[in-house]
Amino acid sequence: MSTVSTDYYLIDADLPEHVRDLRDRVRGFVDTELLPVINDYWDRAEFPFPLVPGLAALGVAGYTAQGPGCPELSPLEAGIVIRELARGDGSITTFMGVQSGLAMGTIALLGDDEQKERWLPAMAALERIGAFALTEPAHGSDSVRLETSARRDGDGWVLDGAKRWIGNASFADVVVVWARDTADGRVGAFVVESDPEHGYPAGYSAEVITGKIGKRAVWQPDVVLDGVRVPAANRLPGARSFHDASRVLATTRGGAAWESLGHAMAAFDAALAYTAHREQFGRPIAGFQLVQQTLAGMLAEVVSMQLWCARMAELQERGEWTGPMASLAKLHHARRARQVCLDARDLLGGNGLLLEHHVARHLTDMEVVHTYEGTDHIQSLIVGRDLTGLSAFA
Repeated sequence: MSTVSTDYYLIDADLPEHVRDLRDRVRGFVDTELLPVINDYWDRAEFPFPLVPGLAALGVAGYTAQGPGCPELSPLEAGIVIRELARGDGSITTFMGVQSGLAMGTIALLGDDEQKERWLPAMAALERIGAFALTEPAHGSDSVRLETSARRDGDGWVLDGAKRWIGNASFADVVVVWARDTADGRVGAFVVESDPEHGYPAGYSAEVITGKIGKRAVWQPDVVLDGVRVPAANRLPGARSFHDASRVLATTRGGAAWESLGHAMAAFDAALAYTAHREQFGRPIAGFQLVQQTLAGMLAEVVSMQLWCARMAELQERGEWTGPMASLAKLHHARRARQVCLDARDLLGGNGLLLEHHVARHLTDMEVVHTYEGTDHIQSLIVGRDLTGLSAFA
């Protein structure tokens, strides 16, 4: 899959050599191992477990985390990894995003040294899979109001509640659960562990949500916590309020912008290649004015997103990246990538509905990206509050 056309402003051409090497390594995995099989898994709504060893061999799991065993990539390197995975498939991108940014990122940011040593190296090697349980059946956009409870009981904690859309949670070894302390009402994070011999602790159950139109190859279950006991050593000491959950989400929200870029690049490349070969009225449709106008508009959006992402990496490297900046990037990129994928589907006509051309998968996966990590409306309110100093949240 060529990307010469999408590097119209020579952004990739100016990447440092080691970043280009990283890009090519991930791209090679995507092109040779992922793309030949992913449509079948997506169509059957099955998670592609055979791809996990290849992902592990890339050595990029934990790309946003800082801690033992983590690759400790720069913001630019991490973004390139996310972009290249998304050029291949959104389900794999979400699996790695949950593993790297949400589960490992939470432990790295909010765990103590013992907890980091206990969990991060095996998670970085993808020997142990992580999940991040925040969203609840009744609390998505208003997850700050979460109802899952944590009650201190002797030398441990007891968790009760329900979570929804929790990626990897049906087979994860390490599940970070956000819950409210019944004693003081403060929000904390607790790690529920599974082990090969006994499985999950009593009271933990996960049922994969079915019937999704997008990201069908990643499993996102409903989780029930019914008196789940967690050792005191599994409470993350740095998680003392919902603000700490927001700190984690601010880092992953930038990743959603990089992912959107990857989907848009893939859709544009597919549309450009298709229109060059598809003939109607005796010639390739790429020679028609309306098609060229659409391609040019799609490319303008892709280049815009590339420039945004490059600037985002610079600000993150300098420590000047903020939560509202992340919200603006996510809002902008999800909107624009969604449209680019829709334009690509339109250019492919009826064939755009077929998985074999990949565009339909990227289009429906972008419907998921448009919602997760905070909807368009929520991102707008975060930016609006930052601009005006006035909160419009109910």
